[in-house]
Amino acid sequence: MGERNIDVVAYDPAWPAAAADAIADVREALSGAISDIEHIGSTSVPGLAAKPIIDLMAAAEDFGAVEAREEALARIGFRRSANGMTSRLLYIRGEGSHRTHHLHVVTLESWPARNQRILRDHLRAHPRDAARYAQLKQSLAATGASAETYTQAKTELIQELIDRARADRGLPAVSVWE
Repeated sequence: MGERNIDVVAYDPAWPAAAADAIADVREALSGAISDIEHIGSTSVPGLAAKPIIDLMAAAEDFGAVEAREEALARIGFRRSANGMTSRLLYIRGEGSHRTHHLHVVTLESWPARNQRILRDHLRAHPRDAARYAQLKQSLAATGASAETYTQAKTELIQELIDRARADRGLPAVSVWE
C-alpha cells in the first residue's frame, strides 16, 4: 500500500453544501444512534486552504449503537477504518488516495471539549491564525511531504492554537494527540 499524496487546495465554496449533504445522509443512516453532527476540519473554515476531504464529527451516547448501524453507513459509502484510538470511531468515504469524507464519531461526554471543534471555531474567528495555518499546510504539501510528516509538522502550530483557544474557553490545555 503506497503513501497517500498530500494535496492542499484553495478553499472551495462548494464544501459547506457537500458537508450538509453528507450530514443529512449520516443523520438518516445513524438515526437514533447519534445526538449531533457537525462539519469540522479545514474545509469547514471559509477561505482556508485544505485537503479536499470533508471531515464530519458526530456525538454518540454509545459506540455500540453506531457500530450496529455500520451496514447503513456502508450503503452511503462510509467504511470503518482502524484508527488505533479507543476514544473515537472513524469511517471513510472514498477509496485509497480518493477519500472524499471522514466521519469521526466521539462520545457525547467529550463533545463540548473536542479539540477539532475548538480549532475550527478558533480559525473561523481568527483570520491571521487561519492564514498562518494555510501557509504551513501549503508549504508542507509543496515539499511532497508524506502524510505522516505532514501531520507531525503541523502539530506545533495546532498545539499553540488549541492551547490558546482552550484557555479562552476556560478549558485546561491537553495534547492534540489523543
